[in-house]
Formats: sequence, structure tokens, C-alpha cells
Amino acid sequence: MKSTESLDDYAAKRQFDETPEPEPVMEDSGLQRFVVQEHHASHLHWDFRLEIDGVLKSWAVPKGVPEETGIRRLAVQTEDHPIGYIDFEGTIAEGQYGAGTVSIWDKGTFDLIERDEKRLTVDLHGGRLNGGYAIVHTRENQWIILRMKVVKRRVAGA
Repeated sequence: MKSTESLDDYAAKRQFDETPEPEPVMEDSGLQRFVVQEHHASHLHWDFRLEIDGVLKSWAVPKGVPEETGIRRLAVQTEDHPIGYIDFEGTIAEGQYGAGTVSIWDKGTFDLIERDEKRLTVDLHGGRLNGGYAIVHTRENQWIILRMKVVKRRVAGA
């Protein structure tokens, strides 16, 4: 069992006796899955999540994950979420962190092509999103997500 330290921020923001969200449990499914959740909170946005290192690495994308090349979208990195969140749909009650309705917009698997502190490159295999995507760190918790024309395959010991 891995340390739950990366889920401390997630746990600190939630009252699990008052929210239907999954509790912070680290697990390693051995899979490389992703989910995009449409989140009608105080502001509509889409949550892009990648299953990496026993958690869902997460970004809020205010204008949605681009489906075409040539479009760059802001992606604000948020706290890691537990793997159990990959199937989460429901309503987070008013007064709770992230209050609003969450529904799955797309999900599937991905191949990790490149990973370092400044960039993640993945090849998504979903119902709506397919192909190469780069998530590039710009500053602090801000990233840019973009659809790539061609994915350059690298051995991902990434």
C-alpha cells in the first residue's frame, strides 16, 4: 500500500459524511485510464484526470478538453483524486467543496508517451477523445492542454 500523502489535500477539502465522493484510498490498479468529467459547479468546467502513481492526476479545464488540433486550453492543476473517482457521477451538496453536478463526459485508456516536470504527453483511447495530447506546465498550477497532430512514440519509463 502506498502512502496516502498525495491525497491529503483532497481529504482536507471534503467532509465524507456529507459528500458522495469516494474516500481517499491509494490503489494501484495497474491500468492507465483517464476520465473527463463535466462539472457544473460555481463555474462550468471539465475535470481531466489521468491514472498515474496510484492516484488520478487532475486538471480543471474551463473551456473543455480540445477535440481538434490547433486549440490550446488552460488546464489548472488541482489536487490528486483517488482512483475511485474515475467512475464518480453525482451531485455534491451545496456548501461542500466543488458543490454541483458531476457527470462523465468521456473515459478510456491512455498510453504514456512522455513525462517530466514540465510536460505530459499521452495517447488517449476514449469514446470521444482519441489521439495525442500534451499537457504543458506554464507556471505555478497552470498548464496548457492541446491536441497534437502526431504522437511521437517514446519508450515510456516515464
